[in-house]
Amino acid sequence: MPHQTLPSRLHHNAYVTTDQEATRAFYEDLVGLPLIATWKESDELFGKVRTYCHTFYGLGDGSALAFFQFAEESDQREFGPKMPHSPFQHIAVKVTAEVQDAIAQRLKDAGWLPEETYVLEHGYCRSLYTQDPNGLLLEFTLDAPGIEETDTARRRTAHEDLRSWLAGDHTSNNTYR
Repeated sequence: MPHQTLPSRLHHNAYVTTDQEATRAFYEDLVGLPLIATWKESDELFGKVRTYCHTFYGLGDGSALAFFQFAEESDQREFGPKMPHSPFQHIAVKVTAEVQDAIAQRLKDAGWLPEETYVLEHGYCRSLYTQDPNGLLLEFTLDAPGIEETDTARRRTAHEDLRSWLAGDHTSNNTYR
């Protein structure tokens, strides 16, 4: 697929929060993402007028993490997270070593080290995981040196690797750990 036909970047990823101020304090004060927009809205959505606050926290590439909070508890229950917690459902953002270390230190200084905060060495990246006040799992990902070559190799074999997985070959292809 030609590069120019691909979406250019993530615009935003949205999630429902029950506490906009706790969300703001976490993302702005601890993680360091600036609050870049707050929309207070009331619209007819899905057959009913719904009133909500929609906040956006900016990332370095111009994309954002966004959060909805509804004025009515019934809307909050209807549109809030319904899935059980899974470490495989998360948002991952790319960081430098300095940014990853600074986030880890701010979390530690604030006493924000819930049991779910941990680091995993994936081989091709090092990831710091923590939960936000809403239970949303975040991954702050530092690519390993030489990631460009690793990405090129994975891109070259992506379809073949998927076909073999689907055919039952579940042998790991992560030789970087």
